[in-house]
Parts: sequence; C-alpha cells; structure tokens
Amino acid sequence: LMPFLHLPVQSGSDKILKAMNRKHSAADYLGIVEKLRAARPDIALSSDFIVGFPGETEADFEDSVKLIETVGFASAYMFKYSPRPGTPAADKAEQIPEEVKEERLARLLETATRCQLNFNRSSIGRTMPVLIERVGRKDGQAIGRTPYMQSVVLENALTLMGQMVDVRIDEAYEYSLK
Repeated sequence: LMPFLHLPVQSGSDKILKAMNRKHSAADYLGIVEKLRAARPDIALSSDFIVGFPGETEADFEDSVKLIETVGFASAYMFKYSPRPGTPAADKAEQIPEEVKEERLARLLETATRCQLNFNRSSIGRTMPVLIERVGRKDGQAIGRTPYMQSVVLENALTLMGQMVDVRIDEAYEYSLK
C-alpha cells in the first residue's frame, strides 16, 4: 500500500450523503480511514468535498468541517454544488443560495488548508525520496514530489530531472515543501 491515497467522501453529513445517493456514511468512511492507518500508520489521505448540495443545513456543513479536522487530510479538493440538468438534485426545491455556497466553500478551504499545512510541517527534518519532475519558476529550481504527493522546491537540482533522490525537508508551506 502506497503512503498516499485519494479517498473521496463528498460530505461529512449522513443526510447529505444519502441525498447524493452515496452508499456510505461518515462513520463508514472513518472506519475505512482507521483500517488504513492500522495497516499503514504513515498514510496520507486526500478527498473530495461538495458544499451547498440542495438541502444542506449549517449543521450538515459543520459535519464536513469536523470530518476534515478528524481525518487531517494531507490535501482536499472542494467544489460548490452546481445543478446539472437531468439529475434529481437539480430539480430539488431546497437549492442553496450562491453566496452561502461561496461562504461555506471559503470556510471549508480554510479548514483543509490548515490541515494541509500541519501535514506539511510534520515533514520538516525528514529525509524523503523525491521524484524530480519539472523546472521551477526561478533559475536553477526544480520541482519534485514526495510519495505523499507534496510538491518540493529544490535549488540547483536541474541535473536531477527524472531521478528519484533523497531530500531533507527544511521548510514547509501550505502547498509545498523546500
């Protein structure tokens, strides 16, 4: 089992998961996370979240925030619900106003970013294998990825392009390591 896994959940609210026609509950999801961490304690997880699904209350939204905080995702992909013609949800009367969806998305992003920064900070001082993938923005910089899919900025590493090298992590930011 690799140390990074994308495990979509969509929402932390059982009511919303059911309305989305998902076959799992938040507790089911947390049970899977628990089993994964038992098998691989160093596993990092990412997930997908949708805010503003028709009928989502503030309490439903807060369930998603709590799930993100409980799991401590290394990264997350978040989207505002948008109706798609022909889907059952598009015809529901309980559509969430756009400004509420935007505000919830911003709050969810803030929570997920805090978790991601905490995860990245836990890498400081570690030496990890990094696959050097591309040229960075500044002269001489290269960008690579850890086994946890974290971007790593390396100075004077262009000759290592395409190689896997052990790299000591000295700094951590919200979206990258150095």
